[in-house]
Amino acid sequence: MSLSSSDRVLLGDVLKRVSRSFYLTLAILPQAVRSQIGLAYLFARAADTIADTGDVDDVVRLQCLQQLKQQFGNEAPAWSDIQSIQEQVIPQLTNPDERRLLEQLEQCFHMYLRLSHADQVEIAQVVSVLIGGMEFDLQKFSMNHEQTVHALAAVKDFEYYTYAVAGCVGEFWTKMTCAHLPGMKGWEESTMSRLGIRYGKGLQMVNILRDIPQDLKNGRCYIPEVLLKQVNLSPAQLLDPSAAQAFRPLFRQLIQEARDHLDQGWQYTMAIPRLEVRLRLACMWPLLIGIRTLQALSMNQQPLDPNQSIKIARRDIYGIVAMTGLTGGCTTVGTAYWGYWRKRII
Repeated sequence: MSLSSSDRVLLGDVLKRVSRSFYLTLAILPQAVRSQIGLAYLFARAADTIADTGDVDDVVRLQCLQQLKQQFGNEAPAWSDIQSIQEQVIPQLTNPDERRLLEQLEQCFHMYLRLSHADQVEIAQVVSVLIGGMEFDLQKFSMNHEQTVHALAAVKDFEYYTYAVAGCVGEFWTKMTCAHLPGMKGWEESTMSRLGIRYGKGLQMVNILRDIPQDLKNGRCYIPEVLLKQVNLSPAQLLDPSAAQAFRPLFRQLIQEARDHLDQGWQYTMAIPRLEVRLRLACMWPLLIGIRTLQALSMNQQPLDPNQSIKIARRDIYGIVAMTGLTGGCTTVGTAYWGYWRKRII
């Protein structure tokens, strides 16, 4: 698909301003899948903006998310529905980059309609699952007026959530690369999709473990209540940093689970043929940043303290990009770095 000037703006400046580290990954992706994956990201980011606009009532946010999801089940988007979403959400946005993305939502759909039918089906599937995860989140954690902490009830809720907001992306990524990159023809798609799901779930678990104090402050606890009961804690007790000692065994258990998911993600990455160096690098970077973050979390003795912020320095991220880029995604170099930080997870 040839890109119009409007498409280039969407996949360039608009995407760069609403993404954190993903723009770096997108920039290195092979051209054959860059537009499709970039557009799927923009739809997901637009939905996330709707879900996170706290000045909009929960009911309205859910309705807007459902309206957006419905557009992917129709033969053609209902432009009036898209405009309705914009009218209800955009006036409440204070972030100019998020506002610009929502203003460009119709252009996103125009670009979507010019893709092949097969690509449209895959984007519709992954965006619908992602929006489903956001709806689940809003329903489980409604606007918190009582200043109480609510937790996911069961492990199955946690598994669904990590799949719906991240694991499904690994599945989508696999399908798109197998469909468009000649070097991936030898992949067993169903097997690699399962590894791709583990990849995404691992990264999401890192995010959840890193953000526990902030989420608790906002009344959200993604650690299932059934697991907290095993260490004799309630969600509300996690607001007290002194509960860290009792929480620490469960925290370590979840770190090990996240590490196991990331191990599968590394297996996925190392299975990418060396000739597909751009795809290799695009998969390496989030994992290497993720394993370093997980190692830092494992060293944190105060995982419930909101003043303990775990974040990999920008210079270290640039170091990862430079090391792997200069060596062309070399298995030996990448795996040595992976192993170095993995072994230091305590």
